[in-house]
Amino acid sequence: MQSTALTPDQYVKEVPSERLPVMNALRNIIQTNLPEGFEEIIQYGHIAYVVPHSLYPSGYHCDPKQALPFMSIASQKNFIAIYHMGLYADPLMMDWFVKKYSEHSNVKLDMGKSCLRFKKPEHVPLELIGELASKVSPAKWIAFYEANIKR
Repeated sequence: MQSTALTPDQYVKEVPSERLPVMNALRNIIQTNLPEGFEEIIQYGHIAYVVPHSLYPSGYHCDPKQALPFMSIASQKNFIAIYHMGLYADPLMMDWFVKKYSEHSNVKLDMGKSCLRFKKPEHVPLELIGELASKVSPAKWIAFYEANIKR
């Protein structure tokens, strides 16, 4: 489900009450741990953490008007989603995350290419998400993106 919110604060006001504490905690842990330079915006109907055009004027190759996406969070119909492009793009980061996840949770990992899905708010491993957010700087993401993703 894509929100029509125009700001992250507006997005959070639309989140169901049972998910509000974890969505606020996710925003806080991500903002606390993301390296300097990422910007929190609404992108594709989610709260997104992007490399802004001020740091990467080329933008996203699929739509150069969009800032370069990196990470986002969303309250979907049946789950809380965390999207992390580094997991999709970097097999070493994916391996690290899968190993670490088992140390932080007894719940089976429900994951797509870059999407982590949590059906229950209490199953979101906040500490691990904070550590994941800290692993890549905007400069490192740009370099990785240009070397491996941008065509």
